[in-house]
Amino acid sequence: MDVNVIYSYFPNLTEEQKKQFSELEFLYKDWNQKINVVSRKDIDELYIRHVLHSLGIAKIQEFLPNSSVLDVGTGGGFPGVPLAILFPETQFTLVDAIGKKIKVVQEVVDGLGITNVKAIHTRVEDLDVKFDFIVSRAVAAMPTFVHWVKGKIKKESLHERKNGILYLKGGDLSEELKDYRNTEIFDLEPLFKEDFFETKKVVYLPQKYKG
Repeated sequence: MDVNVIYSYFPNLTEEQKKQFSELEFLYKDWNQKINVVSRKDIDELYIRHVLHSLGIAKIQEFLPNSSVLDVGTGGGFPGVPLAILFPETQFTLVDAIGKKIKVVQEVVDGLGITNVKAIHTRVEDLDVKFDFIVSRAVAAMPTFVHWVKGKIKKESLHERKNGILYLKGGDLSEELKDYRNTEIFDLEPLFKEDFFETKKVVYLPQKYKG
């Protein structure tokens, strides 16, 4: 599957964005041979399983200029890198506790000329910064994840939707989310026709503040 699948779902891309998305595959395949961050099976389906999946968040929430987004446990740069291409005026911070993964992210970001990404080798608990939204792709069960990112979300919202977590997940989430009454779950299946998205979801958990 080639990059055209991205163009078909996001028809208003600039020429620069199209160029960056089209060059993603070569860079990831090249770096993946040196440092394996994407499984062999998935690298051939990069645009569906990684890039388009990451952009599922963008179908739920557009990020405004000058807002800030944290990608926790970014791995090889998902969902942060595709979102950073799509929202070039939003600041993205991508963190992972595994140094070699952050090295790949940095090389890809540099190779594409992306200027709105900071890639940091750290545990999220050690970050001392707040963000408008926190994104991630199924790095832990929601209660664990919420614990990790406690105190990392800004109180004042720039967007209509309150600041919070946007989490890419799949399967049955009822047990995992039972303690979070104000969660919204968005199915990606109606948005993307590929079979891969049948069980894929974006979970939105607004930041709670004790008033």
